[in-house]
Amino acid sequence: MRNLLPLLFMLLIGQMLFAQTTKMARVEGGRYLPLYGSDKSVLVEVATFQMDKNQVTHEQFLAFVKKHPGWMRSEVKPLFADERYLALWENDTVVPEHLLDRPVNNVSWFAAKAYCACYGKRLPTLDEWEYAAMANEYKPDARKDSLFNAFIVRTYEKPKTYLFPVQSGYRNYWGLYDMHGLVWEWVDDFNSVIITGESRSDRSTDQGLFCAAGSVGASDLMDYAAFMRYAFRSSIKARFSLTNTGFRCAGDIEPTIQP
Repeated sequence: MRNLLPLLFMLLIGQMLFAQTTKMARVEGGRYLPLYGSDKSVLVEVATFQMDKNQVTHEQFLAFVKKHPGWMRSEVKPLFADERYLALWENDTVVPEHLLDRPVNNVSWFAAKAYCACYGKRLPTLDEWEYAAMANEYKPDARKDSLFNAFIVRTYEKPKTYLFPVQSGYRNYWGLYDMHGLVWEWVDDFNSVIITGESRSDRSTDQGLFCAAGSVGASDLMDYAAFMRYAFRSSIKARFSLTNTGFRCAGDIEPTIQP
């Protein structure tokens, strides 16, 4: 019996780790035309990858900060998160009960990356996220479906969707829940397409992003929802912790820590 104790302990630790991770869905790779790129006629190749079926919840993020106290609200360095970080929590380790199964929000890009790395995962790239998000319930690319596009825009207009439980909305072709409808999501290279610029000499960049000039170079002038996402990503910084922004993790097809 004494010899079995280490094994039982390891099994218990493994179950605890698995309980804090989210099941992943396989997204078959392919080519797609992004909204923006160096050449709006060139297709981008996306390799097959895995993505969490739903956003990381407050409960899961709480387990992470308990394991890594440096990411607690009172301990996180200002370089890595602004003053809004985990603003809805009562303190470092107490989350209001009604938020436990809601998507975690008020987390910075740095914190999201650290969480994913803790479980052997990573943030999805912009191309991976957009590729997976263009699927509706029935087909992998529904961008030409006017009803689907209208649905996405309507979800962006709803107030306080971060208070809805994860997996409370639609499940798309790949088995991913709520790619649209609960919170915006961090991607690894969120600011790689449109440069709003730290350059103080360039006074035209923000104007070009938020007015009609932002459509210059776009591959689909009718994809209003995508314009909103690209504009949003280009207006934020990695340390921002926003009420309407959370994340989910991705991974390569090689084995990762998962249930």
